[in-house]
Amino acid sequence: MRSAAKRVQLENLSKTFVISTRGEVKAVQGVNIDIQPGELLTLLGPSGCGKTTILRMIAGFEMPTSGSILIAEKDVSRKTPDKRDIGMVFQNYALFPHLNVFNNVAYGLKLKKVPRDEIRRRVSEVLKMVQMEEFAERVPSQMSGGQQQRVALVRALVMEPAVLLFDEPLSNLDAKLRVHMRDEIRRIQKAVGITTVYVTHDQAEAMAVSDKVAILNDGIVQQIDFPQNVYQHPSNEFVAHFIGKANILDGTVVGSNASHARVEIHGVIFEVPIRRPYTEKAKVRVVVRPESIIVGREDFAARVTRSVFMGTSQDYRIDFNSQEMEISDANPASKKTYQEGERMPFTLDAGAIHLI
Repeated sequence: MRSAAKRVQLENLSKTFVISTRGEVKAVQGVNIDIQPGELLTLLGPSGCGKTTILRMIAGFEMPTSGSILIAEKDVSRKTPDKRDIGMVFQNYALFPHLNVFNNVAYGLKLKKVPRDEIRRRVSEVLKMVQMEEFAERVPSQMSGGQQQRVALVRALVMEPAVLLFDEPLSNLDAKLRVHMRDEIRRIQKAVGITTVYVTHDQAEAMAVSDKVAILNDGIVQQIDFPQNVYQHPSNEFVAHFIGKANILDGTVVGSNASHARVEIHGVIFEVPIRRPYTEKAKVRVVVRPESIIVGREDFAARVTRSVFMGTSQDYRIDFNSQEMEISDANPASKKTYQEGERMPFTLDAGAIHLI
C-alpha cells in the first residue's frame, strides 16, 4: 500500500468563536502553512493555542471564519468531512466496541460498498502492516491501548485517504508505549508516503515523528521549520522556552562578518554563528541550552542552588548575576560534581549559542 501523496495548503486561515461569557475569541489568526506531498507536519503548542482547531478545520468538523484549505490544489474549505478525502485518528481511538478488529477496519469500506474480496484484501494488507493479523477476531476490550491505537491507525489508512490527521493519538498511553507507538506511526507514515498533519502538546513526540514542526501560540504560527532548526534556531523567546529548556541572556554585538558575530556576554566575548547580519553595538538576546554550557571552564563562576544526578547527566541550577540558569552536564561519572552552595566555574559553547 502506497499513498498518492497530496499537497495541503492553509491560506490566511482564521477561526473566531463567539462565547457568551467572553465574546469573540480568535482561536486561529491568519495561519499560512504549506505541507508538501508525503510530509508529516506537527502542530505543536500549549493548550488553547489553536492547533486542534486547525486540525478540525482541515477535517471539516469546523468551518473557517476566513481563509482557505486546499488539498491537491482544490479548495475544500466548505466541503463536508466525507467529501475531503481525509483519514482521522482520534485520541480516544473511537473503535466500535461490539465489532471485532476486522470489522472495525472494514467498516468504512463496507459503507462505500467496496466488493467483499477487495475489502478482505485491503484489511488483511493493513493489519499485516502493523502485525495485527492474529487479532482480527478480537474486540477492542480484549486488546491493550497500543493495540487499539494500531487498529485506529489502519482503519484510517485502509480508506486510502489523500491526507491523514492525528489528534493527540498517544496521550492515553503510558510513557514507554508512547515511545514505541510514535516510532511505529513514523515508520508506517514513511512506508505509506501519506501527507500527514499531527497534533500534540508533547515536544519530544513532535521532534521524533515530524518532517517539520509548526509552533503555535494564541492562534498565531510562531515558527515552521525542521525539528533540529526549531530547537537550535528558535525564532523568538516563546519558541526557545517551549521547545526544551533555554537560558536567555543579554548580549552586545561588538563585531560581525557574514557568518559570525562577536558577542559580549557579561564581559566575555564569544564568536557566535549567525543566520542574518547584525550591526555593531546591537543589543541582542542570547539563547543558551542547558547542555551547551561547559562546566569546569573559568570564563564565569556562579553559586549552585540545585544539583541533581539524572543518570546520563548532572543537572544544575545556578544563580548567575541574580539570574537563574539551568545546566545539564552530560556523562557525569568521570567528572567533578558540584554540590549546592559551591561556586562552579563554567563557560558557554559558542557554536551552540543562538541570537534572537
